[in-house]
Amino acid sequence: MGRQGVILYGPPAAGKDTVTTALTELRPQYHQFERLKVGSGKSTGYRMGTAEQLRELEAAGGVVYANSRYGNTYVIDRPGVDAAFAAGVPVVHLGQVDGIKALIGGYQADWTVVLLWCPREVTAQRSGRRGDADTPARLAAWDATGKDLDAHPDMVWDLTVDTTVAAPQDAARLIDHLLMRRAGAATA
Repeated sequence: MGRQGVILYGPPAAGKDTVTTALTELRPQYHQFERLKVGSGKSTGYRMGTAEQLRELEAAGGVVYANSRYGNTYVIDRPGVDAAFAAGVPVVHLGQVDGIKALIGGYQADWTVVLLWCPREVTAQRSGRRGDADTPARLAAWDATGKDLDAHPDMVWDLTVDTTVAAPQDAARLIDHLLMRRAGAATA
């Protein structure tokens, strides 16, 4: 059995951070993968980088996936993923199916892919409650996520969780159980 990682996909405020926190409370080997962020704004949950660092990574073939949103560039980089696996079980947050496909195809590991979902109005409510200054941009990203899913009807999810119904701790237990079951099947 190789390395295991988790990919959490979903629109803004679907619960990626909250479910990741519940996973880390359940088992300390889980930890959020901090993407490299080139730009400004929120730095929590990211490794802040420069445009020069990004150019160097690109030149060295170290970019697994990059996307731009909210005026920033977000990067899944090979050295960062290597370090994340060395530390335990990385939990990667993504909002693009192309990013999932790039990570699964570009970095060899046993990836468990989870769709976390909530309705648009719930994203608006949660974004407002957490004090986001850019709620309209987050709602535009929610719309883009819906279009992304429509454009990829062939996408296969290992688990789908409606975060308006399942508590974060329940979602974490479901994810953990799935990983433990897959690990057991690989060693059998």
